[in-house]
Parts: sequence; C-alpha cells; structure tokens
Amino acid sequence: MDTLESLVIARRLRVPVDAPAAEPADWGGTAARQLDAALLSAGFTCSPALLERLSGLRGQSVLDLGVRVLDAVRRLVGDHVEHNAYFIDFPANVPDILECWAGLPHEALLDPVAAARVEAPTLNLLSLPGYGRYPHTYADLLAAHAELVRAAGDRVTVLELGGSLESEARELYLSLAGSETPLAAEDLAALRRLAAFCVGQDDQPERIPVRENRAVVNESRLAAGLPLLVDTVTDVLRLACACSGGDVTLAVPTRFRSFRRAERRALLQALDTVASPARLGDVPRHREQWKRLGERLHPHEYPQFPGAAGVFEVARGTREAAGFDSRVEAALSAGRTAEAVRLLENAPGALLRRLDHLLRTAPSAAAVLDAAERAAAGASGRVLLSLREHLQNRLSPAAGRTFVNRYGRAWTTAPDSRPPLDQEVLARALAVLDEEITRRLPDPGELVVDPAMLDVALPLSGKAVSPGLGMLPRGSLSVVDGELLRFFVHWREAARRTDYDLSALMLDASYGSPTHVSWTNYSNGFAEYSGDLTEAPAGASEFIDIRLTDAIRPIVIPQVDIFAGEPFDQAAEAFFGYMTRDAEQQGRPFEPRTVRMKSDLRGSGRVALPLVFLRCDDGGWRVKWLHLYLKGHPGFNQVEGNRVSTSLLVRSIVERDYLNVRYLAGLLRGKASSTGHTTYIGLEAPAGLPPGSRVYTPGTLHEIVPA
Repeated sequence: MDTLESLVIARRLRVPVDAPAAEPADWGGTAARQLDAALLSAGFTCSPALLERLSGLRGQSVLDLGVRVLDAVRRLVGDHVEHNAYFIDFPANVPDILECWAGLPHEALLDPVAAARVEAPTLNLLSLPGYGRYPHTYADLLAAHAELVRAAGDRVTVLELGGSLESEARELYLSLAGSETPLAAEDLAALRRLAAFCVGQDDQPERIPVRENRAVVNESRLAAGLPLLVDTVTDVLRLACACSGGDVTLAVPTRFRSFRRAERRALLQALDTVASPARLGDVPRHREQWKRLGERLHPHEYPQFPGAAGVFEVARGTREAAGFDSRVEAALSAGRTAEAVRLLENAPGALLRRLDHLLRTAPSAAAVLDAAERAAAGASGRVLLSLREHLQNRLSPAAGRTFVNRYGRAWTTAPDSRPPLDQEVLARALAVLDEEITRRLPDPGELVVDPAMLDVALPLSGKAVSPGLGMLPRGSLSVVDGELLRFFVHWREAARRTDYDLSALMLDASYGSPTHVSWTNYSNGFAEYSGDLTEAPAGASEFIDIRLTDAIRPIVIPQVDIFAGEPFDQAAEAFFGYMTRDAEQQGRPFEPRTVRMKSDLRGSGRVALPLVFLRCDDGGWRVKWLHLYLKGHPGFNQVEGNRVSTSLLVRSIVERDYLNVRYLAGLLRGKASSTGHTTYIGLEAPAGLPPGSRVYTPGTLHEIVPA
C-alpha cells in the first residue's frame, strides 16, 4: 500500500524532507551522491536543491530515505518487477511464426508425457509444454544483452525538494479535494488516505465541487466527529456508500454496513438539514439504495428529524415527489420546449448540458441562447469548457459519434444523425462561453507556456485516466523522439491463469489496409513481437518493437487483449507503457531510462487502447492519448477480431478537436499584466522561476480549470 510519502513523490515528483536537526556532519554528502547515481539508473535525478538538503543530513538518514524514494520511482516507471522476454535475444533473432509453431510438436515428441497429446486426433498447440512459459531465467536474459548505451535523448526526470511530509501531504490534499474535475479511482483512493491525515487541520479547501470528492472527505469528517459538508440529499447517500466501502459514484449498488448509533444520528441530522421538498425529487433516482440505507439507519428511532424520515417515505413510495429531471423530460417529450427552458434556468449546469438538444428542438434558438447566456454565470467552469469543446466540434459534421463512460468503456455510432446547428447560432454560443470563461480566469501576470504543452488537452474528467508516469488527458498530442518505439505490458495473475496479449494494429492514412503484429504474427517487416506468454503466476512481460523509420503504415495502435483469465481490474498487477530509443542503444528489453509513459490497466473492458501513434507530414511521429477500453468478448480476444471497432473509435478520437492548453493560454494572454507574479505552464517545472510563481504541470493541470 502506498504511504503518504510515496504518494507525494509519485503525484508531485517532490521528495518530502523535514528540516534537519542540528547534527554533526558525517557522510551525508557521499550518501546523497550515491542516491543520485542510483536514481539515474531508473531515469531520475535529484535537483540541486534536493541534493544540497540531503547532503546536510546524516548518512544513515539519507540511506533510509533513499530506499523509500527508489522504491517509489521504480514503481512509477515499472522497474519494480523483472521484465523477462519469451525470446531471449528480442528484438534480435525472433523466429518466423511458422518456424516457431512447427518446432513445438517436434520438441514435445522428445517428452514422453507430451507425446501422447501430439498423437491425439486434435492437437492444441497452446497446451504444449514449450509454449507460453519462459524457457529461460531473467538472469539468462540479462547475460544475453549488452549494457544500454547512454544517449542524450534518454529520459531524466528531476525530483524536486519538498517541504515537510505534513505540508506536502496537505498541499496534495487541497489540490485533489478542490479539483474542479472528477478524479481517477486511484486519485480518489489517495484522497481518502490524505483526508484521514489532513481533515482535522485548520487549512481546508474553500470548496469541494465534485460530489465524489466531497463524499470521501466527509467520510473522514464523520470519523473525526466534524460537521459534514452536504447540501443535497444525495450527498448523504454518497457518504453512506463511502463509509461502507462502496461506490461513491452510485453507479454500482452498495452493501451498507451496520452504523454505530453516533454515526446514524450524524447521517440523519445531516439529511434532515437538506431534505427540503424541492430536493426530495432527487430520491427516486436512487430509490433502491435509499431503501437499503433506511434499513441500516432506523429513522423511526429519531422523530426529531422529520425531514430525514420524509426521504425514506419517498423511497418507499408512500410519499410523492416529482423529480426535476422528470418534469423537464415530460415538457420536452410533449414538445413544450419553452417550458423546459424555464425549468432548466433554475439549474444552469443542466441547461447548458442540454443546450445542443434545445437549440435543435426549440421554436426560437435566440430565446434558448438568451437563457444560456443568463445561465452561464451560474454553471461550473468544467461545464462551460465541456460545452465549448462540444460546440466547436459541431462546426463541421463528424463521421460518427463516440461515447465513453466513466470507466473508459467506449463505443461509437455512425453516421451522426443529428441535424447541423446554424453557424450564426454556434458563433454566438461560442462567444458567450469564451467571454464567461475569460472572466473567471485569474490574471496570470507574466505568462510563460512550454510549446510542448500547447497540444495537451484540458483535463475535463480524470475518471478514465489512471495516474502514472508521463500521463496526459485523452486527446492530448505529444512528440515522439527516437528511432525505435517499444511497447510493453506486464501482468501478474491473482487467483487463476491469466493470459494477456500485447498487439499492435497498423493502418494507412484512411484507416484501412490493416496489418498487425501479435502472437499470431510475430513480424511484419518493421515490427517485432517478443513472444506469447499464457500465464503469469509470478508476472509476465510482452514487448513489441517498432522501427519508426521503416514503418510503412502511418497509424500504429497498440492494444492489450484479454485472451483468458482475470479482467484488468482484478489482476494482482497490470500495467502498460512505451519506451523510445536510438537504434544503437541496445540494452535489455526493458530499460527504465527509456520509458516515456507507464500506467496501470484497470478499465472494465476486455481490450485496452491506451494510445495511437501518428506519422506527421514532415515524417516525424506524434502520440495521441486514448484511454479507451472495448467491451470485447469474455475470452479469446485478438487484434484481428476487433480491428473494425478499433479503427472507428481511434479515428473519432484523432479527428475530434479537443479543447487544449493552447485555447486556455490564448484567453490567459488577454488578461496578462506586465507586473506581478509569473504563471508557468509546462511538462516540468524549470529551475530559476521567480518566488511565488504559479506552476502548472500535467500533474496539477486540473487546478487551472476555473471554478
């Protein structure tokens, strides 16, 4: 389990160091330099400030801290496991697939036990003893490969000096709790641990806009006996789910635990304060969960909370409460669009989310736009940005519509049957949104933007983006440096035999003429597969090498298919990443210094589509971030079986115009002043920024989304 220290290191690339006590100098400087050398082997280094602070500590203290720091960064990059390859010389000497398969029965004949299988009427090549298991040890693999030649393009990630663990944990807590965008499951779990540590401190977030985040913070507040932060009845339901270890998004029913009397009283008291008649309309949406919660809270024992009792009366159907959404839907289905707009003006966010539909169905688009202009001031910044991105993609017709749920599960419909919106209507709507978003942005002072960040998409939702090294939001574009591109997947089964297959689909510029490399096709002239592993009790790794200069297809889509066994979120461990190298570097199949991206696989689908690599007109390559999962089949998923759905989904993401840092930087420049502080937006924080500078990197980019 992650400690608070490792959370800070992984999420912020900062090493918490308390102020050193007055101690006699010893060999702390030597230990600090040794730690820096060890970090370089994993592609990390200490900043000058961190190295100086460590040198002032006692040597044993530096060693103890260094062990924890090394463990954290190695896990971040995927270097905490042994990455063996099925073919020991990979990427050299990978046999032809027919040669490999033909040799297996011959080897099996030398084994008397296996010979009986070969003589059977039907031979299952996957069951032969020489297939799907490592034929050599990890030590054998290391002996077969030369050392990695250092290159200027190797990744070196700087670890900065942090403050005390308490201050760093508090800063991370405030950032996650106050996020304007929903968090990934891993970040939500991190927030839970941070809240338990920080919730009793004086410094608390000014507001917690995301309801799931609020439920996690309230869980710690309830345990500490602090007042609860609730303003809707659903907030209380989410809190009860959090306390029971359930789903705070309410997408999956929770089995509620038994609550102590003090907890029941606190929950019912909070529910009583927000259970106004207008808010009871939210109860039927989660009727069954409210019924189950009522069985645990015993509201009849607390007559002093009549409002809370009314919630459970609505859930049981003994009291009527018309929901807001049902009234809006009734008006729309009856063609009373003007009435629906009047209702929605009481919920600005809901009106803007339905703006496209209202503009297409209302008799007067101008009246709808007038209402939207009034509502813009009351909606969240995330809603404004999401609507802005949606409408700018309505300027030109799309080949199809893509839908992605909170778990990254994606599907597409083609063609897009929605009628186009009038260009003048779109122009006015975009102008209204730009004006309101600009009004909410702070004065950046002197604005400095790293060009590499301009095409990074704004993180309007982080639910499907698992934290890791080098992660960017869906739709982001970044440059790929290096002559060799290597994908890797590692998994370890938890309870039953699990077989994941790393594959790559290659397409032409029109998303046709497919070719692939996988366990059914080891090579296609410019790509090599490391060999198929069919079980992973102690962990297994597979690789695919792409020689970018030789690639005859401009679109390369890596994917991980579940052929058999445990889903991604049930395996003991599962992660994907990619490396880039120069042609002469050699080295082991996995070299942490060359890893550019690594993250866990945890989506609910059976086929993972993390990224797509695209060749540009100038011959260079870029990567676009997908974070998608296909439903797939219960078993036996292969790249050949999903290439149509994969190409449709990838094309929809590649051709979509995502709202990115370039857009927000343009608005910020319009408000920039020539004096005051500095605002820096970049992939990493550079040295030498003025004191008090605001720094936004991919790990903190959610903080730039206006409230």
